[in-house]
Amino acid sequence: MENKIDSKTLAIEIAKILDKKKAQDVRVLKVESLTVLTDYFVIASGTSTTQVGALADEVEYELSQKGIEPYTTEGFDSKNWVLLDYSSVIVHVFVPNTRTYYDLEHLWADGEPMDISEYLIPENSL
Repeated sequence: MENKIDSKTLAIEIAKILDKKKAQDVRVLKVESLTVLTDYFVIASGTSTTQVGALADEVEYELSQKGIEPYTTEGFDSKNWVLLDYSSVIVHVFVPNTRTYYDLEHLWADGEPMDISEYLIPENSL
C-alpha cells in the first residue's frame, strides 16, 4: 500500500464504496486483537456472481485512484467469494449462500463489530 492511511479509515472507506454500489449487509469487524494477519475485515454480499465481481472491481478501482493497491486478490475466477487483501484490511465479498456457508461473522465472533451506519446511505443501512 503506497498511500498511508490508517486501517480504521481504510475499512470505513471500503464499506462506503461497497454501500454506494448497492452491496448487501455490509459489515466491518475489528479483529486486530485476535490475529496478526489484519486489523479489520470488511464483509459484504452481492446478489449474484456478476455483482460480486463488480463490487470487488469497484473497491480496487476507487482505492487505486488514491494510490492504494491490494497485496493480493483471490476468487475473481468463480466470484462466489472474492477476497481483497490490503494487509491491515481484508475485504470479503460473497454471494449470499457462500457467505452463509462460511459464516465469517460467527467464526470471528470475538471480533468487535463496528457501527458503520453513519457512513452508509440510509436506505442501504440496517
